[in-house]
Amino acid sequence: MDVILVPGLWLDASSWDAVLPALRRAGHRPLPLTLPGPAVGDLVVDDWVDAVVSEIDRLDAPVVLVGHSGGGNVVWGAADRRPERVRRIVLVDTVVPPPGAMISEFPIEDGVVPFPGWEFFDDDDVSDLDEDTRRRTAAQVVDVPGRVPSSSLTLTDERRYDIPVTVLSGRLDAETLPRMLADWDAFAREFARVRDTEVVHLDSGHWPQFSQPERFAQRLAAAVR
Repeated sequence: MDVILVPGLWLDASSWDAVLPALRRAGHRPLPLTLPGPAVGDLVVDDWVDAVVSEIDRLDAPVVLVGHSGGGNVVWGAADRRPERVRRIVLVDTVVPPPGAMISEFPIEDGVVPFPGWEFFDDDDVSDLDEDTRRRTAAQVVDVPGRVPSSSLTLTDERRYDIPVTVLSGRLDAETLPRMLADWDAFAREFARVRDTEVVHLDSGHWPQFSQPERFAQRLAAAVR
């Protein structure tokens, strides 16, 4: 199975390095992506979706899409464009976004969103990242095109709801995730319309590929089917 791996904000293809061996051992072909950066132009999130769609179109067989964090918006958008080509979506510590959703808002400096530092994030998200991991990964981050995080995602094809979705959630499980979504009506409605969902509790922060790479790799490989 071809597995397209889409990173979250400030990350590139190398953020998936720790999971590639497990996917290959399971018989899959992992294809980690680096999304277009600021040098390409004045981009929005739909341009990132276009990049994933181009990768889908380059391949002959059905694919599994994996999206971490804000990359979840990107893979859901790509699945909406090519629902007949996507066998499963795996979301890493995020959920399916509704039409018009944005990833988040961050300060823009000189047309880009620079990495704000690990101290910017909630403790629950980063508490399992040790100092060595924080230093190493912070040295590898990339700037994000300024408009991408706050631009609206375009979704139009309701066949996306027929694609099975697995959520690998750091803190939530199958009971607590729907309760959390109840505070976000549009997200709750979008998730409820997906016909086949499962939620796997990782017991991790927001970056399990960094904090528990071996265990996360096993969980991800098991989710790809």
